[in-house]
Amino acid sequence: MNKSQHIKISKFLSYILRHKPEAIELRLDSEGWADISTLIHLSNEKGQKLDLAMLHNVVDLSPKKRFSISQDGMRIRASQGHSLKQVDIKFEEKIPPEILYHGTAHYFLESILEQGLNAKERQYVHLSIDKEMAIQVGMRHGTPVVLKINALKLYHQGVKFYQADNDIWLTKFISPAQIIQDE
Repeated sequence: MNKSQHIKISKFLSYILRHKPEAIELRLDSEGWADISTLIHLSNEKGQKLDLAMLHNVVDLSPKKRFSISQDGMRIRASQGHSLKQVDIKFEEKIPPEILYHGTAHYFLESILEQGLNAKERQYVHLSIDKEMAIQVGMRHGTPVVLKINALKLYHQGVKFYQADNDIWLTKFISPAQIIQDE
């Protein structure tokens, strides 16, 4: 599979497993899992060529680890980032590192510094352990800005943090007082 096919399939899977499974009449359970054989069948039926080897290639070679395959190899899900109300992955609460980072576009900075980071249409605010990942995320929407989050301090104030399968840190809200614009 070439790079452009890999990207196309990854974007398709993100769309279907995070936002619109009904676009191919797929059903996800409450933890976001979909049956792999059903996903492949429905994808092909709707004109998106997909087979088991392609699926494993995208899951195994994705540097962002956006998808997980169940231990029995029968199901797949997006690691995080769902906008679906029926999906509520039960992440285990964890103690975060002292500092986490959030990448955004300069366009959103003023609003974030006034209102904080809110999950909005997603279930969680996404945070990374390194600036490089935050820069990549911010670049998707324009000129990137990296925000530094005093995560451990927030945790000690009662804010809950979770870690997804792909090592992205998740929380529901970060107050403006805990956000520092990184230099």
